[in-house]
Amino acid sequence: MLTETGDTWAVVGLSNNEERAAHGVAEVLQRYGKRIVPVHPKAETVHGEQGYATLADIPFDVDVVDVFVNSQLAGRIADEAVAKGAKAVWFQLGVVDEEAYERTRAAGLDMVMNRCPAIEIPRLG
Repeated sequence: MLTETGDTWAVVGLSNNEERAAHGVAEVLQRYGKRIVPVHPKAETVHGEQGYATLADIPFDVDVVDVFVNSQLAGRIADEAVAKGAKAVWFQLGVVDEEAYERTRAAGLDMVMNRCPAIEIPRLG
């Protein structure tokens, strides 16, 4: 099950903008015991966690890459997640890239597309 792949979630698109969905979802992930790692060009500290400009800049392993960018950019992020050695990629609601899905699965990663962990994790208990 995807939520059991690990506790470190890189949240791509997470900044201190409280109006963005990534901000609230990251807070929910923390409540469920996940370590969040903000990934945003500004590399801001969010929810008490140091941010990084890119996935490649993170100096430790991540388990899940949660993608809050538009569909046109999501495939590149999925490829970066594979290169980073992540175990899974999660494309948020509205983020769809079928080719990236196929590449990511072919690389051996779990992949969820067009869903939100803040909705799915509570359902799983």
